[in-house]
Amino acid sequence: MAKRKVPAADADVIVVGPGPAGLALAIALAQEGLRTTLVGEVRTARDGRTVALLDASIRLLDAIGAWHGLQMQAAPMAHMRLIDATDNLFRPPPVTFNAGEIGLDAFGYNIENATLVAGLATLADNTRGLARVAASATAFTAGADLAEASLDDGRILRAPLVVAADGRNSRMRADAGIDIREWSYPQTALTAILAHSRDHRDTSTEFHTRSGPFTLVPLPGLRSSLVWVCSPEQAETLAARDDESFALAVERQARSMLGRMRVEGGRGRVPMSGLSVARFTADRIAVAGEAAHVFPPIGAQGLNLGMRDVANLRDAVVDARTRGLDIGSPEALGAYERGRRLDVRLRTTGVDALNRTLLAHFLPADLLRGAGLIALDLIGPLRRFVMREGLAPHARLPRLMSRAGAADPLL
Repeated sequence: MAKRKVPAADADVIVVGPGPAGLALAIALAQEGLRTTLVGEVRTARDGRTVALLDASIRLLDAIGAWHGLQMQAAPMAHMRLIDATDNLFRPPPVTFNAGEIGLDAFGYNIENATLVAGLATLADNTRGLARVAASATAFTAGADLAEASLDDGRILRAPLVVAADGRNSRMRADAGIDIREWSYPQTALTAILAHSRDHRDTSTEFHTRSGPFTLVPLPGLRSSLVWVCSPEQAETLAARDDESFALAVERQARSMLGRMRVEGGRGRVPMSGLSVARFTADRIAVAGEAAHVFPPIGAQGLNLGMRDVANLRDAVVDARTRGLDIGSPEALGAYERGRRLDVRLRTTGVDALNRTLLAHFLPADLLRGAGLIALDLIGPLRRFVMREGLAPHARLPRLMSRAGAADPLL
Protein backbone atom coordinates (compact mmCIF):
# COMPACT_ATOMS: atom_id res chain seq x y z
CA MET A 1 0.00 0.00 0.00
CA ALA A 2 1.37 3.43 -0.96
CA LYS A 3 2.20 5.68 1.94
CA ARG A 4 -0.23 8.60 2.34
CA LYS A 5 1.39 11.88 1.34
CA VAL A 6 1.08 14.60 3.99
CA PRO A 7 1.27 18.24 2.76
CA ALA A 8 4.10 20.29 4.21
CA ALA A 9 3.22 22.58 7.10
CA ASP A 10 3.68 26.33 6.65
CA ALA A 11 4.04 26.84 10.40
CA ASP A 12 3.79 25.04 13.72
CA VAL A 13 0.94 27.31 14.84
CA ILE A 14 -1.31 29.72 12.93
CA VAL A 15 -2.86 32.45 15.10
CA VAL A 16 -5.84 34.17 13.46
CA GLY A 17 -6.62 37.64 14.81
CA PRO A 18 -4.05 40.37 15.60
CA GLY A 19 -5.80 41.90 18.60
CA PRO A 20 -3.99 42.12 21.96
CA ALA A 21 -4.57 38.43 22.81
CA GLY A 22 -3.60 37.13 19.35
CA LEU A 23 -0.48 39.30 19.20
CA ALA A 24 0.66 38.30 22.70
CA LEU A 25 0.10 34.61 21.98
CA ALA A 26 1.93 34.69 18.64
CA ILE A 27 4.90 36.44 20.26
CA ALA A 28 5.00 34.03 23.23
CA LEU A 29 4.90 30.93 21.00
CA ALA A 30 7.54 32.25 18.59
CA GLN A 31 9.81 33.06 21.51
CA GLU A 32 9.57 29.37 22.47
CA GLY A 33 10.96 28.39 19.07
CA LEU A 34 7.62 27.47 17.46
CA ARG A 35 7.25 28.65 13.86
CA THR A 36 4.25 30.93 14.17
CA THR A 37 2.16 32.78 11.60
CA LEU A 38 -0.14 35.62 12.67
CA VAL A 39 -3.00 36.26 10.25
CA GLY A 40 -4.96 39.51 9.99
CA GLU A 41 -4.52 43.25 9.63
CA VAL A 42 -3.62 45.20 12.76
CA ARG A 43 -6.05 48.03 13.54
CA THR A 44 -5.13 50.84 15.91
CA ALA A 45 -8.09 53.23 15.69
CA ARG A 46 -8.30 55.55 18.69
CA ASP A 47 -11.94 55.37 19.76
CA GLY A 48 -11.71 56.25 23.43
CA ARG A 49 -11.28 52.65 24.55
CA THR A 50 -8.69 51.67 27.12
CA VAL A 51 -7.83 48.40 28.84
CA ALA A 52 -7.12 47.95 32.53
CA LEU A 53 -4.39 45.33 32.62
CA LEU A 54 -4.29 43.61 36.00
CA ASP A 55 -1.14 42.41 37.75
CA ALA A 56 -0.95 38.93 36.17
CA SER A 57 -1.41 40.38 32.66
CA ILE A 58 1.40 42.85 33.32
CA ARG A 59 3.66 39.93 34.30
CA LEU A 60 2.81 38.20 31.02
CA LEU A 61 3.62 41.31 28.98
CA ASP A 62 6.84 41.75 30.93
CA ALA A 63 7.82 38.12 30.35
CA ILE A 64 7.51 38.47 26.55
CA GLY A 65 9.40 41.78 26.54
CA ALA A 66 6.47 44.07 25.76
CA TRP A 67 5.90 45.93 29.00
CA HIS A 68 9.11 48.01 29.09
CA GLY A 69 8.03 49.94 25.99
CA LEU A 70 4.44 50.38 27.20
CA GLN A 71 4.74 51.27 30.87
CA MET A 72 5.37 54.99 30.40
CA GLN A 73 2.15 55.25 28.40
CA ALA A 74 0.07 53.59 31.11
CA ALA A 75 -1.18 54.75 34.51
CA PRO A 76 -1.09 52.64 37.68
CA MET A 77 -4.30 51.72 39.46
CA ALA A 78 -3.17 51.83 43.07
CA HIS A 79 -6.67 52.25 44.50
CA MET A 80 -10.12 51.08 43.42
CA ARG A 81 -13.20 52.82 44.80
CA LEU A 82 -16.77 51.47 44.57
CA ILE A 83 -19.66 53.88 45.13
CA ASP A 84 -23.29 52.80 45.30
CA ALA A 85 -25.23 55.42 43.34
CA THR A 86 -28.42 53.41 42.88
CA ASP A 87 -30.42 55.53 45.39
CA ASN A 88 -31.81 52.37 46.95
CA LEU A 89 -33.21 52.21 50.48
CA PHE A 90 -30.16 50.34 51.77
CA ARG A 91 -27.26 52.45 50.59
CA PRO A 92 -23.80 51.36 51.82
CA PRO A 93 -20.86 53.76 52.17
CA PRO A 94 -18.14 53.87 49.48
CA VAL A 95 -15.55 51.09 49.63
CA THR A 96 -11.91 51.64 48.66
CA PHE A 97 -9.46 48.85 47.90
CA ASN A 98 -5.76 49.62 48.22
CA ALA A 99 -3.16 47.55 46.36
CA GLY A 100 -0.71 47.93 49.25
CA GLU A 101 -2.97 45.75 51.41
CA ILE A 102 -2.00 42.72 49.29
CA GLY A 103 1.64 43.67 48.82
CA LEU A 104 1.35 45.36 45.41
CA ASP A 105 2.24 48.86 44.23
CA ALA A 106 -0.76 48.74 41.89
CA PHE A 107 -3.59 46.37 40.97
CA GLY A 108 -2.60 46.94 37.37
CA TYR A 109 -2.22 49.64 34.73
CA ASN A 110 -4.65 51.39 32.39
CA ILE A 111 -3.56 51.99 28.80
CA GLU A 112 -5.23 53.00 25.55
CA ASN A 113 -6.20 49.96 23.52
CA ALA A 114 -4.63 51.39 20.36
CA THR A 115 -1.34 52.02 22.20
CA LEU A 116 -1.25 48.44 23.50
CA VAL A 117 -1.94 46.95 20.06
CA ALA A 118 0.64 49.18 18.37
CA GLY A 119 3.30 48.24 20.93
CA LEU A 120 2.63 44.52 20.58
CA ALA A 121 2.62 44.80 16.77
CA THR A 122 6.05 46.43 16.84
CA LEU A 123 7.37 43.65 19.06
CA ALA A 124 5.82 41.04 16.75
CA ASP A 125 7.63 42.58 13.76
CA ASN A 126 10.91 42.11 15.61
CA THR A 127 10.30 38.59 16.93
CA ARG A 128 12.30 35.84 15.22
CA GLY A 129 10.21 32.94 13.96
CA LEU A 130 7.01 35.01 13.75
CA ALA A 131 5.57 35.67 10.29
CA ARG A 132 2.88 38.29 9.72
CA VAL A 133 0.19 37.90 7.03
CA ALA A 134 -2.12 40.90 6.52
CA ALA A 135 -4.82 38.95 4.63
CA SER A 136 -8.03 37.85 6.35
CA ALA A 137 -8.80 34.21 7.15
CA THR A 138 -12.04 33.09 5.52
CA ALA A 139 -12.31 29.37 6.34
CA PHE A 140 -10.96 26.67 8.65
CA THR A 141 -10.66 22.95 7.91
CA ALA A 142 -9.29 20.30 10.26
CA GLY A 143 -7.38 17.42 8.67
CA ALA A 144 -5.89 14.24 10.07
CA ASP A 145 -2.40 15.72 10.34
CA LEU A 146 -2.77 19.43 9.66
CA ALA A 147 -5.38 22.16 9.81
CA GLU A 148 -5.92 24.57 6.94
CA ALA A 149 -6.71 28.28 7.13
CA SER A 150 -7.95 29.70 3.82
CA LEU A 151 -7.19 33.39 3.18
CA ASP A 152 -9.07 36.00 1.17
CA ASP A 153 -6.07 36.39 -1.17
CA GLY A 154 -6.44 32.77 -2.30
CA ARG A 155 -3.67 31.25 -0.23
CA ILE A 156 -4.08 28.27 2.09
CA LEU A 157 -1.88 28.01 5.17
CA ARG A 158 -1.35 24.69 6.96
CA ALA A 159 -0.23 23.91 10.51
CA PRO A 160 -0.80 21.27 13.19
CA LEU A 161 -2.66 23.86 15.27
CA VAL A 162 -4.80 26.93 14.50
CA VAL A 163 -5.79 29.40 17.22
CA ALA A 164 -8.95 31.43 16.69
CA ALA A 165 -8.40 34.83 18.31
CA ASP A 166 -10.50 36.60 15.69
CA GLY A 167 -13.16 38.14 17.92
CA ARG A 168 -16.74 37.47 18.91
CA ASN A 169 -17.83 36.84 15.30
CA SER A 170 -15.03 34.32 14.75
CA ARG A 171 -15.24 32.54 11.39
CA MET A 172 -12.65 29.99 12.51
CA ARG A 173 -14.73 29.04 15.56
CA ALA A 174 -17.87 28.65 13.47
CA ASP A 175 -16.12 26.46 10.89
CA ALA A 176 -14.75 24.28 13.71
CA GLY A 177 -18.32 23.60 14.89
CA ILE A 178 -17.88 25.12 18.35
CA ASP A 179 -21.30 26.11 19.65
CA ILE A 180 -21.82 29.45 21.37
CA ARG A 181 -24.41 31.03 23.64
CA GLU A 182 -25.11 34.74 23.21
CA TRP A 183 -27.18 37.16 25.28
CA SER A 184 -27.80 40.88 25.42
CA TYR A 185 -28.53 43.53 28.03
CA PRO A 186 -30.78 46.60 27.78
CA GLN A 187 -27.64 48.72 28.00
CA THR A 188 -25.06 50.55 25.90
CA ALA A 189 -21.49 51.40 26.92
CA LEU A 190 -20.12 54.85 26.08
CA THR A 191 -16.33 55.22 26.01
CA ALA A 192 -14.17 58.32 25.98
CA ILE A 193 -10.92 59.79 27.24
CA LEU A 194 -11.17 62.96 29.29
CA ALA A 195 -8.80 65.54 30.71
CA HIS A 196 -9.72 66.96 34.12
CA SER A 197 -8.58 69.66 36.50
CA ARG A 198 -8.06 67.53 39.61
CA ASP A 199 -5.57 64.71 40.20
CA HIS A 200 -7.05 61.19 40.06
CA ARG A 201 -4.35 60.01 42.52
CA ASP A 202 -4.03 56.69 40.67
CA THR A 203 -7.58 55.80 41.72
CA SER A 204 -10.14 53.98 39.60
CA THR A 205 -13.69 54.88 40.63
CA GLU A 206 -16.77 52.85 39.75
CA PHE A 207 -20.24 54.22 40.47
CA HIS A 208 -22.94 51.54 40.53
CA THR A 209 -26.06 53.10 39.02
CA ARG A 210 -29.47 51.70 38.13
CA SER A 211 -28.53 51.59 34.45
CA GLY A 212 -25.10 50.02 35.01
CA PRO A 213 -21.60 51.01 36.14
CA PHE A 214 -20.13 54.45 35.47
CA THR A 215 -16.35 54.06 35.70
CA LEU A 216 -13.42 56.48 35.52
CA VAL A 217 -9.99 54.83 35.26
CA PRO A 218 -6.71 56.79 35.54
CA LEU A 219 -4.45 57.56 32.58
CA PRO A 220 -1.07 59.35 32.66
CA GLY A 221 -1.32 62.99 33.71
CA LEU A 222 -4.62 64.67 34.51
CA ARG A 223 -6.54 62.27 32.28
CA SER A 224 -8.94 59.35 32.77
CA SER A 225 -10.82 56.93 30.58
CA LEU A 226 -14.57 56.56 30.83
CA VAL A 227 -16.88 53.57 30.53
CA TRP A 228 -20.46 54.77 31.06
CA VAL A 229 -23.02 51.97 30.88
CA CYS A 230 -26.55 53.27 30.51
CA SER A 231 -29.83 52.62 28.74
CA PRO A 232 -29.78 52.68 24.92
CA GLU A 233 -32.06 55.73 24.97
CA GLN A 234 -29.79 57.66 27.34
CA ALA A 235 -26.74 56.56 25.37
CA GLU A 236 -28.25 57.87 22.14
CA THR A 237 -28.99 61.23 23.75
CA LEU A 238 -25.51 61.52 25.27
CA ALA A 239 -23.77 60.41 22.07
CA ALA A 240 -25.57 63.15 20.13
CA ARG A 241 -24.10 65.87 22.36
CA ASP A 242 -21.03 67.83 21.31
CA ASP A 243 -17.81 67.25 23.25
CA GLU A 244 -18.31 70.19 25.60
CA SER A 245 -21.84 69.19 26.55
CA PHE A 246 -20.85 65.52 26.89
CA ALA A 247 -17.92 66.41 29.18
CA LEU A 248 -20.27 68.45 31.38
CA ALA A 249 -22.63 65.46 31.67
CA VAL A 250 -19.72 63.24 32.71
CA GLU A 251 -18.56 65.82 35.25
CA ARG A 252 -22.01 65.94 36.83
CA GLN A 253 -22.38 62.14 36.88
CA ALA A 254 -18.98 61.95 38.61
CA ARG A 255 -20.16 64.48 41.20
CA SER A 256 -17.33 66.84 40.12
CA MET A 257 -14.91 64.44 41.82
CA LEU A 258 -12.18 65.20 39.24
CA GLY A 259 -13.16 68.82 38.63
CA ARG A 260 -13.76 70.37 35.24
CA MET A 261 -13.60 67.90 32.33
CA ARG A 262 -12.73 68.08 28.64
CA VAL A 263 -13.00 65.32 25.99
CA GLU A 264 -9.71 64.24 24.41
CA GLY A 265 -9.74 62.17 21.21
CA GLY A 266 -12.47 59.86 19.98
CA ARG A 267 -15.63 58.63 21.66
CA GLY A 268 -17.22 55.19 21.27
CA ARG A 269 -20.59 53.52 21.73
CA VAL A 270 -21.01 49.73 22.12
CA PRO A 271 -24.25 47.74 22.72
CA MET A 272 -23.88 45.51 25.79
CA SER A 273 -23.95 41.77 25.27
CA GLY A 274 -22.26 38.54 26.24
CA LEU A 275 -20.97 35.35 24.67
CA SER A 276 -19.69 32.01 25.92
CA VAL A 277 -18.49 28.88 24.13
CA ALA A 278 -19.52 25.28 24.73
CA ARG A 279 -15.85 24.25 24.55
CA PHE A 280 -12.50 25.94 24.08
CA THR A 281 -11.01 23.40 21.67
CA ALA A 282 -11.98 21.20 18.74
CA ASP A 283 -10.01 19.20 16.14
CA ARG A 284 -6.73 21.10 15.67
CA ILE A 285 -8.11 24.39 16.94
CA ALA A 286 -8.27 26.38 20.17
CA VAL A 287 -10.28 29.56 20.77
CA ALA A 288 -8.97 32.50 22.80
CA GLY A 289 -9.85 36.07 23.69
CA GLU A 290 -13.21 37.40 22.53
CA ALA A 291 -13.63 34.37 20.27
CA ALA A 292 -14.06 32.46 23.56
CA HIS A 293 -15.82 34.91 25.89
CA VAL A 294 -17.48 38.33 25.87
CA PHE A 295 -19.25 40.06 28.75
CA PRO A 296 -19.85 43.55 30.23
CA PRO A 297 -16.88 45.82 31.08
CA ILE A 298 -17.21 45.37 34.84
CA GLY A 299 -14.25 44.71 37.13
CA ALA A 300 -11.69 44.83 34.28
CA GLN A 301 -12.12 41.13 33.53
CA GLY A 302 -12.46 40.99 29.72
CA LEU A 303 -8.95 41.30 28.26
CA ASN A 304 -7.42 39.93 31.46
CA LEU A 305 -9.31 36.69 30.88
CA GLY A 306 -7.99 36.76 27.31
CA MET A 307 -4.44 37.15 28.58
CA ARG A 308 -4.96 34.14 30.85
CA ASP A 309 -6.12 32.25 27.73
CA VAL A 310 -2.80 33.23 26.13
CA ALA A 311 -0.66 32.12 29.08
CA ASN A 312 -2.57 28.84 29.54
CA LEU A 313 -2.43 27.96 25.85
CA ARG A 314 1.26 28.79 25.66
CA ASP A 315 1.90 26.37 28.55
CA ALA A 316 -0.24 23.63 26.98
CA VAL A 317 1.54 23.86 23.62
CA VAL A 318 5.04 24.05 25.12
CA ASP A 319 4.35 21.13 27.45
CA ALA A 320 2.93 19.02 24.61
CA ARG A 321 5.99 19.65 22.47
CA THR A 322 8.27 18.74 25.39
CA ARG A 323 6.41 15.43 25.78
CA GLY A 324 6.72 14.71 22.06
CA LEU A 325 2.98 15.06 21.41
CA ASP A 326 1.28 16.39 18.30
CA ILE A 327 0.50 19.95 19.51
CA GLY A 328 -2.86 19.96 17.73
CA SER A 329 -4.02 16.64 19.18
CA PRO A 330 -6.85 16.28 21.72
CA GLU A 331 -4.34 15.10 24.31
CA ALA A 332 -2.23 18.21 23.85
CA LEU A 333 -5.17 20.61 23.88
CA GLY A 334 -6.90 18.90 26.81
CA ALA A 335 -4.82 20.83 29.33
CA TYR A 336 -5.99 24.13 27.83
CA GLU A 337 -9.62 23.01 27.80
CA ARG A 338 -9.47 22.01 31.46
CA GLY A 339 -7.52 25.11 32.47
CA ARG A 340 -9.94 27.62 30.97
CA ARG A 341 -13.36 26.07 31.60
CA LEU A 342 -13.79 26.88 35.31
CA ASP A 343 -12.00 30.25 35.31
CA VAL A 344 -13.98 31.69 32.39
CA ARG A 345 -17.34 30.38 33.55
CA LEU A 346 -16.92 31.64 37.11
CA ARG A 347 -15.92 35.12 35.89
CA THR A 348 -18.71 35.26 33.35
CA THR A 349 -21.32 34.21 35.92
CA GLY A 350 -20.05 36.68 38.52
CA VAL A 351 -19.99 39.69 36.20
CA ASP A 352 -23.38 38.81 34.72
CA ALA A 353 -24.94 38.45 38.17
CA LEU A 354 -23.57 41.78 39.41
CA ASN A 355 -24.79 43.61 36.31
CA ARG A 356 -28.26 42.10 36.57
CA THR A 357 -28.60 43.05 40.26
CA LEU A 358 -28.01 46.68 39.28
CA LEU A 359 -30.85 46.44 36.77
CA ALA A 360 -33.19 44.48 39.02
CA HIS A 361 -34.85 47.26 41.14
CA PHE A 362 -35.44 44.42 43.59
CA LEU A 363 -35.07 45.18 47.30
CA PRO A 364 -33.58 41.79 48.34
CA ALA A 365 -30.95 42.16 45.60
CA ASP A 366 -30.16 45.69 46.83
CA LEU A 367 -29.84 44.43 50.39
CA LEU A 368 -27.54 41.60 49.37
CA ARG A 369 -25.28 43.84 47.27
CA GLY A 370 -25.19 46.52 49.96
CA ALA A 371 -24.42 44.03 52.72
CA GLY A 372 -21.61 42.63 50.60
CA LEU A 373 -20.02 46.06 50.19
CA ILE A 374 -20.28 46.75 53.91
CA ALA A 375 -18.67 43.40 54.70
CA LEU A 376 -15.82 44.17 52.30
CA ASP A 377 -15.30 47.53 53.97
CA LEU A 378 -15.26 46.17 57.53
CA ILE A 379 -13.69 42.71 57.27
CA GLY A 380 -10.02 42.98 56.30
CA PRO A 381 -9.31 39.30 55.53
CA LEU A 382 -12.41 39.08 53.34
CA ARG A 383 -11.47 42.30 51.53
CA ARG A 384 -7.94 41.05 50.84
CA PHE A 385 -9.24 37.67 49.62
CA VAL A 386 -11.63 39.38 47.21
CA MET A 387 -8.85 41.64 45.94
CA ARG A 388 -6.57 38.69 45.22
CA GLU A 389 -9.34 36.71 43.54
CA GLY A 390 -10.35 39.74 41.48
CA LEU A 391 -6.85 39.96 40.05
CA ALA A 392 -6.52 36.28 39.16
CA PRO A 393 -8.03 32.90 40.13
CA HIS A 394 -6.87 31.27 43.34
CA ALA A 395 -5.78 28.22 41.35
CA ARG A 396 -2.19 27.98 40.10
CA LEU A 397 -1.43 30.63 37.49
CA PRO A 398 0.20 29.74 34.17
CA ARG A 399 3.96 30.11 34.19
CA LEU A 400 4.33 33.44 32.38
CA MET A 401 1.96 34.98 34.94
CA SER A 402 3.49 33.38 38.01
CA ARG A 403 5.67 35.36 40.37
CA ALA A 404 8.01 32.36 40.31
CA GLY A 405 8.65 33.12 36.63
CA ALA A 406 8.38 30.89 33.60
CA ALA A 407 10.47 27.98 34.81
CA ASP A 408 9.27 24.83 33.05
CA PRO A 409 8.65 21.95 35.50
CA LEU A 410 8.97 19.44 32.68
CA LEU A 411 12.55 20.37 31.80
